[in-house]
Amino acid sequence: MNIPFDIIKGKGPVIFDPIATAADVDQVREFSPEGSVPYVGEALTILKKEVDNKAAVLGFVGAPFTLASYVVEGGSSKNFTKIKKLAFSQPKVVKVLHSLLQKFATSMTKYIRYQADNGAQAVQIFDSWATELSPVDFEEFSLPYLKQIVDAVKQTHPDLPLILYASGSGGLLERLALTGVDVVSLDWTVDMAEGRRRLGHDIAVQGNVDPGVLFGSKDFITNRIHDTVTKAGKGKHILNLGHGIKVGTPEENVAHFFEVAKAIRY
Repeated sequence: MNIPFDIIKGKGPVIFDPIATAADVDQVREFSPEGSVPYVGEALTILKKEVDNKAAVLGFVGAPFTLASYVVEGGSSKNFTKIKKLAFSQPKVVKVLHSLLQKFATSMTKYIRYQADNGAQAVQIFDSWATELSPVDFEEFSLPYLKQIVDAVKQTHPDLPLILYASGSGGLLERLALTGVDVVSLDWTVDMAEGRRRLGHDIAVQGNVDPGVLFGSKDFITNRIHDTVTKAGKGKHILNLGHGIKVGTPEENVAHFFEVAKAIRY
């Protein structure tokens, strides 16, 4: 997309030329997965063949606001002051951010379709930084673009399950469901039973065992898994952690998580 960056150990993504003006946005090209990341398609094709339908092949993309946060801030951020300055400035400046978000929405739609066409059987959209927005600002800077992606993908791939994850999303749950995704993934800060009530039973949920639980005893892990499953109720629940596995997690505890999960019967 003509956005030079690198992944630096201990820092994550670093954008060499952060975006700040309309001229900067004009230089951003829409993403062409076939030309830019053909290896992703190749990997998905190989993986689907090797898995042989014994497990689902999951693709993933970043959401427009989260991607915009990285390229405007220049990388990870604690305060998100640069992107909020764009968002809350005069209308002419705000238009710059919306133009950038639109490019990411169009690009991620292409990327989801590309992954699905090459073997992904479900795709998760990560809007990691959307929860830095207040609900009213989420409705302007994130929700419309997520809904646009979902609507466009469903036109060409109506049976492709789409999952949405935003960490710390307790204040936005009802709005996440408005995107039209098939599954809302909950982090561990949301009580599963409460999340179910707020989202309703027409939408599936994913999650949401605290990753830190995997540092506990096997009995403790088992109890937390069963608690989560019980609160989720029967059907439309994908058992998962509420975030990624933490560094230093004992591998045998990860294996135990899967063993318990696979043994659950409703």
